[in-house]
Amino acid sequence: MGDFGQQASRVGRRTVLLAAGGLAFGVAGCSTSHPHPTAAGTRRTEAPRRQPSAGGSTPPALPRAAAWQPSPNDVDPQVKLRAVRLVEALGSWHTGEHGVVAARRRVSALGLDPGLAGSAAPLLASADEAALRVVDAQYGGILADTGSVLVVCRQWTRRGGAVTAGGTTVDVRLSRARPRWTVTALHPAAPGPAVSSLPAAARKVLDDSRVELPPAARADVRSGHIHPTALGALLDLAGTYRMYVSVIRSGHPLYVFGTSRRSDHPRGRAFDVWQINGRSVVDPATPHRLVESFMRDAAAAGSYNVGGPVPLSGGAPGQFFSDPTHHDHVHAGFTT
Repeated sequence: MGDFGQQASRVGRRTVLLAAGGLAFGVAGCSTSHPHPTAAGTRRTEAPRRQPSAGGSTPPALPRAAAWQPSPNDVDPQVKLRAVRLVEALGSWHTGEHGVVAARRRVSALGLDPGLAGSAAPLLASADEAALRVVDAQYGGILADTGSVLVVCRQWTRRGGAVTAGGTTVDVRLSRARPRWTVTALHPAAPGPAVSSLPAAARKVLDDSRVELPPAARADVRSGHIHPTALGALLDLAGTYRMYVSVIRSGHPLYVFGTSRRSDHPRGRAFDVWQINGRSVVDPATPHRLVESFMRDAAAAGSYNVGGPVPLSGGAPGQFFSDPTHHDHVHAGFTT
């Protein structure tokens, strides 16, 4: 997330204990074609299961995985957990549980406003069943009493004997409440349609195996709305690093959280990276030198505005920044 400068207010303390009352059921998911080592803030993928249908035949199996868990190193793990559990509940269902009415029941079971299901259309495809895996959850902003969590997910839906792969990114807005944070709004990504002719840099980014793109970010590139400087920087960084992008354009707040400043993301002039060389940025075991090197190389690739968990010196005035929002990812923004 993020853009120039720090957030309007910092969280004063870091919560490290996960809620004992969090949901423990497994949420459907799947490994990607380029699997990564298990790390904090990710999940262990399990083998698909097949269930006989009522007619005796076996329908196609949907992938499934353990429920996503935040890193204990997160600024406030409870905020992310609340947002993720909602998206998992909305985007996963068994046969006979599809539709908005059933989704409202699942939301209500979490102690949240069932009306939130009305804003979750991209997660509620007309399908017999669905499975959802959260790839990552990063802060779009975290202040003392409000937060934005960008839930990046993949989803598989089954209609009869056909399984379709998809996914999106949802900007989940939360506010502090008792006994725990509550969700106030959902803003799913809206990448726009793919264009028939893409510039060479966009095609290269899509084809580069060292640049992992989740569904919404890949759709962003295919839409033709990503600025050439951001595409070029991704390709430059891919020469040295294998990275997993979380957000590029869609699914990100329009404004720098807590301010009235326009974010570079909706203009296609920024990207966020949550994993570098298979190491999660938020994981305390990830070497600071790796994150620092990536941040400096992002600046060298043309970013005027590099944020991350490591406070850096040098560069142009104000080129590097660090705050609670960027504790879990590296942000790179571009002007031209």
